[in-house]
Amino acid sequence: CVVPPKTWPLPTGLGGVFGDMVLNIPGFFVGGYPTGLIASVLAVLLAAPALWLFAYGSALIARKNGFAVLEQQAAPDSRDQDDLLFDNDEDEGDEGILALGAITHWWLSLRAYLRRRAARRRERDDFEPEMEPRASAWRRAAERVESAEFAEARMSPDGRARVEPEFFAALVNDRSASLDPDDADVFDEDDAMDFAPEPAGQRRAAPNAKVQPFRSDAATRVEAPAPRPVPGARVQREAQTSLIGSETFEMPSLHFLSEPKNVVRDASLSKDALEQNARLLEGVLEDFGVKGEIIHVRPGPVVTLYELEPAPGIKSSRVIGLSDDIARSMSAIACRVAVVPGRNAIGIELPNAKRETVYLREIMASRDFETTKAKLALALGKTINGEAVIVDIAKMPHVLVAGTTGSGKSVAINTMILSLLYRLTPQDCRLIMIDPKMLELSVYDGIPHLLTPVVTDPKKAVVALKWTVREMEDRYRKMSKVGVRNIDGFNARVQQAEKKGEKISRTVQTGFDRQTGEAIYETENLDLEPMPYIVVIIDEMADLMMVAGKDIEGAVQRLAQMARAAGIHVIMATQRPSVDVITGTIKANFPTRISFQVTSKIDSRTILGEQGAEQLLGMGDMLYMAGGGRIQRVHGPFVSDDEVEKIVAHLKLQGVPEYLDAITEDDDEEDEPSGKGGSGGGGSGNFEDSDDPYDQAVSVVLRDGKASTSYIQRRLGIGYNRAASIIEKMEKEGIVGPANHAGKREILVPTEDDKF
Repeated sequence: CVVPPKTWPLPTGLGGVFGDMVLNIPGFFVGGYPTGLIASVLAVLLAAPALWLFAYGSALIARKNGFAVLEQQAAPDSRDQDDLLFDNDEDEGDEGILALGAITHWWLSLRAYLRRRAARRRERDDFEPEMEPRASAWRRAAERVESAEFAEARMSPDGRARVEPEFFAALVNDRSASLDPDDADVFDEDDAMDFAPEPAGQRRAAPNAKVQPFRSDAATRVEAPAPRPVPGARVQREAQTSLIGSETFEMPSLHFLSEPKNVVRDASLSKDALEQNARLLEGVLEDFGVKGEIIHVRPGPVVTLYELEPAPGIKSSRVIGLSDDIARSMSAIACRVAVVPGRNAIGIELPNAKRETVYLREIMASRDFETTKAKLALALGKTINGEAVIVDIAKMPHVLVAGTTGSGKSVAINTMILSLLYRLTPQDCRLIMIDPKMLELSVYDGIPHLLTPVVTDPKKAVVALKWTVREMEDRYRKMSKVGVRNIDGFNARVQQAEKKGEKISRTVQTGFDRQTGEAIYETENLDLEPMPYIVVIIDEMADLMMVAGKDIEGAVQRLAQMARAAGIHVIMATQRPSVDVITGTIKANFPTRISFQVTSKIDSRTILGEQGAEQLLGMGDMLYMAGGGRIQRVHGPFVSDDEVEKIVAHLKLQGVPEYLDAITEDDDEEDEPSGKGGSGGGGSGNFEDSDDPYDQAVSVVLRDGKASTSYIQRRLGIGYNRAASIIEKMEKEGIVGPANHAGKREILVPTEDDKF
């Protein structure tokens, strides 16, 4: 319609430019490309002018320039000056031929449009996954699709190009056509079939190229649940009972534990359901402004882990802070969000609609638990993926357990104890149980593994811990004499000497020769026996801290710092993980911690150093933090009271416990008034006869027949350091002997009772 100027470089004229101007005119008034009702109104208003211009441009109606068809004039010889543009042989005034050309042009354009539309429909049918019906979901899914140009630019590892087709992106923006539909009339029908570009769904891939499916396909990111642990041979061995009674210690049978039930997997854990949840979770995160993609879905017995790969620039703390909002949006009870260690992913843990029960027998009967090389193996439970978690307390070396009432803490303590009882004999492991609540651990009273009856008095608990400290020091003295570094080396050396029938001896220097000045050496024979592991189990630490905080904290600190090499390990549990119970000193010496469900984020930070424990589900759901600081979510196994009673009854039949009275004996001394037989008054009068504390201490020892630092300290009212110096002076003068393994000293001189 408009003749382009001579300086216009494009041969196509000004049609495209004027078309863009016409289309952009409504944008100046409505602020954008017209859509909806506005677009319909404009289409109605512009329909008539557009049809007239189309007919006018196609020469279907008369116009006054040379390209229009002129009506025949009366004079046949009259010629318009514009007829010079046409050849003399051309037909003039034949409107039928022009109409036929226009119809042919319409037909070719319509056929090309139908071909493109059919190609797009086939492409959607082949590659488009099932999406949720919401329009917003279509929009979010389409925005996550890479453009065809960017996908074609990616190369395979072997250097050959691969073509990744677009998926349902045409629902938002159609980019499959690379040429304008009006350009189809540049070619004839045959040329259009040969040279017209193929639609996106019909493009040919490079040789040996593989068409990649959409990343959110259920077959790619939804993983299959982990299989059950492989059973070991212990169950078959125990099923074949022997008619000949065994005189040795017999381990408890696995048949005392409940057998896991064959539960049908929940339908909500199917691949289609998990894929739908993953897409819904992506939409929820996008609603909160977090862009990313769910790359893996790992279903488990209790929770399902969705691994989110965040977009560049998304902070992990921002996603972690949305845990409550994600749980609300996903209609879940709780949601825990944490960074996946070693990967560029953030784990979002959502509970299953129906949780499975983890049984202790399933873990103990597994091949992993049977063949583990751990000295003190503990069956903690299963991970999110359903894999068994077996840890070694000898490498921890101490465990701090915290959790509110009903979180499964006491059941976890029982599973730890049963894990030791199922693998170790009383010659290999001895237990000291401290239970101020007098309910949880009292069921184990009488088993042969105990060193002392279950301690329920907090004051006796302090004495028991102090005895454990003395036992640790005595073991270190023995190991230093043998020249080993830990209890494993000590037991190996002793067992090796027993096999050879030899005695362990060492050469020590006793003095110097007065004449020559040379050192005098003597050979000392050591009568040593293998030392068992000692595991101290404290069920309620908060009550002990209230009664004797300083003494308990000091004893626990010494054990936590030094008892590992001596084979002494502490399992300490508490209900209230506050700062006054779990002090900084205790936390520094307990690198391994287990947190069950707590009430607040502050308690979670107290026990673990970070939040997350308040989002646990209870009933054995725990966070296990190893020594390196990595946190792992574990579902603890369930064991009933009936199972524990059956195992305890079996162990009581195997032998009688050999208690050590020295563990809680010092507590009885504190309850005694003044000496024996009411002679305290006379003793006090004797103390006043001499002003020297040493003389007073000697008289007390000879009269009462008790020689210990704590006893001298209480009787004379002096400090610990001074009382210890007095006892050491008595030992040098031969009044008392050295301390034995229980910390007791023998009085070498006759006492007042011996004289009478």
